[in-house]
Amino acid sequence: MQEKWLLAKLSVVVLLLLSTCSALYEDQIKKFDWRGVNVGALKQSRVDLNHFQPRILVSTNEGVVASLCVKTGELLWRQILEQKPRGDIKLLQVSGFSDDSSDTAAAPMGSNLGFDMLTVQGHAPALVRGWNTNMGALEWEWSIMPLNTERAQEALWFYSRSVLYHVLPAWRSHLEVTAYFASSGHTTGSTSKVMASWITPESCSLSGTFYVCVDGKQLISLDLVSKSGQVIRTLLEEEPKGKLKTVAGLNGVVIVDGSLVSVNKDQSVCNGLQSSSFTVGSFNYRKILAYADLVSGILKINAVYLDNCAPATEIEQSLPFPVHFGIPSLSNFDCKQKRNGDGKSCLFLFSTSSESIVAVQQGRIRWTREEALANVIDSQFVDLPLADTEGTLESEMKGKAGDFTSFERDIASAFLRRITTQAVQIRSLFLHVIGLGPPPTDTQRAGLVRDSFGLHKILVLLTRAGKIFGIDNISGKHHWQLYLPNVNGFDNDEQMRLIVQRSAKHFPLQPLCVILGKDAVNSNGVLYRFNPITGQPSEGGLIQLDYKIKQLSLLGETEKDFVKGILLLDASNKVHVYPQHAAPLADGMYLYTADVRTAELAGFFVKYAGGKLSSTHVWNARLGGHNSEQQIIGVSGKNPIEHVHSQGRVLGDRSVLYKYINPNLVAFVTQAPDATHKSVLNLYLVDVVSGSVVFTITHRKVRAPLSIVHSENWLAYSYFNEKVRRTEITTIELYEGKTQANSSVWSSLQAPPMPLVERQSYILPTIVEALRETITERGITNKHVLIGTASGSIVEMPWHLLDPRRPIASTTQGREEGAIPYIPELPLPTESHINYNQTVARLRNIFTAPSGLESTCLVVATGLDLFVTRVAPSKTFDLLKEDFDYILITIVLVALTSGSLIVKHLASRKLLKQAWK
Repeated sequence: MQEKWLLAKLSVVVLLLLSTCSALYEDQIKKFDWRGVNVGALKQSRVDLNHFQPRILVSTNEGVVASLCVKTGELLWRQILEQKPRGDIKLLQVSGFSDDSSDTAAAPMGSNLGFDMLTVQGHAPALVRGWNTNMGALEWEWSIMPLNTERAQEALWFYSRSVLYHVLPAWRSHLEVTAYFASSGHTTGSTSKVMASWITPESCSLSGTFYVCVDGKQLISLDLVSKSGQVIRTLLEEEPKGKLKTVAGLNGVVIVDGSLVSVNKDQSVCNGLQSSSFTVGSFNYRKILAYADLVSGILKINAVYLDNCAPATEIEQSLPFPVHFGIPSLSNFDCKQKRNGDGKSCLFLFSTSSESIVAVQQGRIRWTREEALANVIDSQFVDLPLADTEGTLESEMKGKAGDFTSFERDIASAFLRRITTQAVQIRSLFLHVIGLGPPPTDTQRAGLVRDSFGLHKILVLLTRAGKIFGIDNISGKHHWQLYLPNVNGFDNDEQMRLIVQRSAKHFPLQPLCVILGKDAVNSNGVLYRFNPITGQPSEGGLIQLDYKIKQLSLLGETEKDFVKGILLLDASNKVHVYPQHAAPLADGMYLYTADVRTAELAGFFVKYAGGKLSSTHVWNARLGGHNSEQQIIGVSGKNPIEHVHSQGRVLGDRSVLYKYINPNLVAFVTQAPDATHKSVLNLYLVDVVSGSVVFTITHRKVRAPLSIVHSENWLAYSYFNEKVRRTEITTIELYEGKTQANSSVWSSLQAPPMPLVERQSYILPTIVEALRETITERGITNKHVLIGTASGSIVEMPWHLLDPRRPIASTTQGREEGAIPYIPELPLPTESHINYNQTVARLRNIFTAPSGLESTCLVVATGLDLFVTRVAPSKTFDLLKEDFDYILITIVLVALTSGSLIVKHLASRKLLKQAWK
């Protein structure tokens, strides 16, 4: 019996050991990757320096509540709520921070009554939650479901004296006010209806317990907790130009065009103050009103005592404010006694128009958080510049390539130039060793120099707020930041674009990037050209166009300055090229446009003649159906830098099945409601040069979320199947057949034969948020598909598992091709998760780029968080392993060399002896 017990224990130990085998080595964690954790743009905040654990409690526009460290701004804890609209935070109430100073709602120790922090989110249902602010744990919650869900979207909430009030406006009619006990959710009575025919969504705001509206040159307000229900009218000197703003902590006080106006007779304000942001706090046991403004690049913080409007000079301060932060808005502040007992120190928390969080203390910026990175919309990996010695050699080699004839005629001068170059390099090395060499450049000092394998690059990220970052892809260090105010995305739900016009390969020319967007004022196009290594504006900087951008395309490199021109189509279907000297390269180009709402496609031909560009409308396609109900929900073209290494696929009988590699093929996905099948999804493969529809497929009873990836001759897209309630992924491969129409040049105008289509569907045990293919320098490495899941994992899926040619049963031909028998369920093994336990919250996009190594692909995943890594789909076949034993191979080589020399000597002596015999 004892032997069986020992055997059972041994089996358990073995099983535990086996379960821990699928992991990274400890020294590999974060060696080739890093993660940035964000919370999103600041919405509400509470700074508490006098708590036994000083902290900053925040809620954000991304549906996140979090606690930040006062000293560094790092996350202490974070709770990610549901996505919008369910996770839209409408109220953040912290115990002890109520507008009513007599209110105390702190939870007693060991009790589930009261709360440390209360949040209200969503509208159908509205969720009320109580939180423990020390750990970020959810303590209790309750919900209400409104009868009218459409009206509930405009609902407002406020908290007063342990009671939570729900305000539901019916525009130009009345207000419905319902009171609930904050901790339990029980109503305190029936819903009261307050008649208010003047309320409109554009002119009203909730300030504490007062509902205030603008009506011409007056403010009309109601005290929603007062039993009298009296209408209060406050006259203004002139009609307000902007919307009303409220001041947290002041009941019944609004900001009208930068001035404070009180509609509450019990709350006085200081007249004459003019600012864009106000907030209330305490200092020396007195209530103070702090306000801040940005004047000529200087941030000035001032404050007054609310009881007598005297200036609080002790906390007034000013400091230079960097331009890349945008316009600051004071969110909250708190003060505490200094350690040496000499006065108090105040921490001011700002939110900015560039979606940054800035903490100011003692006249300087203490820390910042770049929350614009929670909404990255485009990304580019840019090669770093060469070192000086390598750059000199590169220039010499380019000179040889460009003037080869003269080089042949004058070998002596070329030899002299080489000797001179190497002498200069030796001199520079000697001066550097003795400390007399020239100082390193800014990029060299920052470590921005290209490595041997092209793995070290600058990661340029474009965010929705118009802020651009230059980040080291290995260390994650932010080298520079830019902010473009008043620049938005395009119409048709298109985001701003980030394009590399010139790479760092053309030494000594600097790399060049351009951002294209829409002016927020006049909707015309905007171009911003900058150096991606330094972040400085380049070749014109910000350029305002006098037309709206409808479509854009990248041209080939010019011989003059190696800049790739940008072909632009404006709203009147006229074409433009920037820079203008690249206009001849646009001759013969084709452009297409797609209207996502009407699902209408149009094709244009561009011609350059007589020094002018013109466009001709050549084709049109309507994908909206007979009743025009279908809308485009996805468009996917091929990566323009992609290289196709293999033109065909070898079959089991040793014949070749040639790929249908059409570079002009674009996938369009439309969706429309259907009376019978609820929702219908259609996929169209359209040649955007000729306008012909190459292939189409229909899926019934499916809906978004849709993710799609298009590469070489294959396509993969995922969707949710409502019939069986699961996520599926469909793959399509296109082949020309066993004969190739044209092996050198593809032409969409010569009516190529329709492709052979292979398609198959698979089941995924998770919701897919993003799909992206790996890409390498020459396309030799196997293609893998990166699958971003709703849980924040990134799965590397080999294409042979998604191959639509997987046979139903194991056959000889299938085994000869190396095809795996078809199984509908796709496995997601833990070792395939490239971000192991580094979860990417709210994953939205995955971007890939080739490195200098053919085996390695660079990856950045964006969402609420940011994750950067690299993958090797076919393993690192062109790189030695980390644990390669250099000492052993050196000993072996030395031994073999020595042995060969000794054997050679002995053999010669033997031959000499034999000759004398």
